[in-house]
Amino acid sequence: MIKIVGIDLASIEKRASGFCILKDSFVKTCLLFSNEEIVRETLKSKPKVVAIDAPLSLPKKDTYLRGCDKELLKMKIRFFPLNFGPMKKLTERGIKIKNILENYGLEVIETYPGAAQDILKIPRKDIKKLREGLIKLGIKGIEKKITKDELDAITCALVGKFYLEKNYIAIGDYKEAIMILPKARKNKQ
Repeated sequence: MIKIVGIDLASIEKRASGFCILKDSFVKTCLLFSNEEIVRETLKSKPKVVAIDAPLSLPKKDTYLRGCDKELLKMKIRFFPLNFGPMKKLTERGIKIKNILENYGLEVIETYPGAAQDILKIPRKDIKKLREGLIKLGIKGIEKKITKDELDAITCALVGKFYLEKNYIAIGDYKEAIMILPKARKNKQ
């Protein structure tokens, strides 16, 4: 059975990061804090792919927007630019964790659950509706009491599943940064 890890990474270790293991359509989530915990739990799960909600690269030019960020703007999807205070720390942390996981031979992709939720037509902010939207997409095992960070981690893992199924779009520039997002779906929601 293929396992996928989704991580909604917080900018600093004092804040909780959402963590999800997706196996078939079933999820198991928790909140983790330190880089060490995130790496340990990821390695322990032996995933086929790890999908992280964090910028995993810096812009190639002297700018704060990467090619994938410019594509998000064209798609009218809201996001925080890399020059926004906490995003600098998040980017540094994301790159560090990505490098560690790749050194262990894992495939790591960058995604953005807010964009994925917009594309999949799931409300981003309303936890109850976000949970219901993920269930309608076939995700099983979502606890009733769940945090937004865990729901975003589930969304990341779902994007990882779409990636493995070759049901995704890749936005950005391969020389700089690629963000993986789901293809738009026609669903009755």
